[in-house]
Amino acid sequence: MALDARTRTETDSLGSLEIPADAYWGIHTARALENFPVSQRPISVYADLVNGLAMVKQASARANREIGVLDPVRADLIDRASQRVIDGEFHDQFVVGVIQGGAGTSTNMNANEVITNIALELAGREKGDYAYLSPIDHTNRSQSTNDVYPTAVKVGLSLDLKTLLDELDLLRRSFLAKAAEFHDVLKIGRTQLQDAVPMTLGQEFHGFATTLGYDHQRLNENAYLLYEINMGATAIGTGITTHQDYAPAVVRHLREITGLDLVTADDLVEATSDTGSFMSFSSSLKRNAIKLSKICNDLRLLSSGPQAGLGEINLPARQAGSSIMPGKVNPVIPEVVNQVAFAVAGADLTVTMAVEAGQLQLNAFEPVIAHSIFQSITWMRRGMRTLRVNCVDGITANRERLGAMVGSSVGVVTALTPFIGYAAAAALAKTALLTHRNVGDLVVEAGLMSRDEVDKQLSPARLSGLQAVTKAIPIIQPAENLVEN
Repeated sequence: MALDARTRTETDSLGSLEIPADAYWGIHTARALENFPVSQRPISVYADLVNGLAMVKQASARANREIGVLDPVRADLIDRASQRVIDGEFHDQFVVGVIQGGAGTSTNMNANEVITNIALELAGREKGDYAYLSPIDHTNRSQSTNDVYPTAVKVGLSLDLKTLLDELDLLRRSFLAKAAEFHDVLKIGRTQLQDAVPMTLGQEFHGFATTLGYDHQRLNENAYLLYEINMGATAIGTGITTHQDYAPAVVRHLREITGLDLVTADDLVEATSDTGSFMSFSSSLKRNAIKLSKICNDLRLLSSGPQAGLGEINLPARQAGSSIMPGKVNPVIPEVVNQVAFAVAGADLTVTMAVEAGQLQLNAFEPVIAHSIFQSITWMRRGMRTLRVNCVDGITANRERLGAMVGSSVGVVTALTPFIGYAAAAALAKTALLTHRNVGDLVVEAGLMSRDEVDKQLSPARLSGLQAVTKAIPIIQPAENLVEN
């Protein structure tokens, strides 16, 4: 019952508080707002976490109705209220901070209060009329924070991962398109930042696409670790206060609601205390982030210069790069993705430490685990998109420069070693470096191969491995007979 037009009074075991009359959250949420002003970031920033909470409450209402521990009228109200949250309404009412003490109790109670007050309005009653519909006795029936919160996090992460995988595949396809565009652009490959052997720019970009495809597979595989849930465990896994038919009923309804292949853990005590699945999933995110960062490092190196660096490719110019040097343009898009990777690696360490810090029958640090992983997914998804749209799609090749570098490179002599031998090739490479002469010309002058044979073996198709060498020409002259001049 409201004290005046602006507030209503709610009471818990610690006393009473005045709650804004238009708020759908209640006293438990209000206390959390006072106690945890740490992150200044509400759980609503992670929409799929909110949706996960609502899906768990909806599945619980249906299960409780099915097994007869909640009457059809109240169960239907909770069901309908939860659906409105799933549909995107009332997310601004999920206001507790993402970092909180209590193993997620404040998040669970925020959900209980918001869904209850939505349901009360659906029933034509005032917010806070908990004598009719209670956040704890009805909306939280057969549940505990200790099974609701980790289950909601797993559902939310699974939903969030789908959008990340979609963006990852779009980025992979973007690199594939560039691989096709650059399929005939010959260049010098590098190992340890030193000239190696020829390849095509298309092969290089195809390699980027392939590694992203492998990451897509690994993330999908690790997602299944999130599908084991502990609904029905209640406080510590013994299922106290819960009907024996609740666990199989709630997981069945939650599978239907989410479309995920969820299963109930075999050992609910172990599942309630263990957070290893979050650590494994976070690790797969870190793997993807670090490999993506490596790709961005390569893009920055390949585009370095543009005059005094490698200058092999051009990244789209996105903004002026200096407040003092006119005309300078920096690789800002790869740089921001690098920083996302650093943050994801740090978040993974946070998850690891939080998983290790759990004690006895519960891990109290699941809120920072959830925040760290949701933030990693969010930043990675945004980073992948800006890399694709603002960088990769607009990359061009400096074909003339690449051609000149291949033509003057001694690395091409490697292609001739099956015909003239390693020692002769090494001696000729040294001569070419000293005299700045073309390796092919030196091979012909030394009488080791004919011009036609050299041209054939140093063709772009052969140099890049796109056309296999079918027959080796016998080595006809030992290296010690060569003159280095």
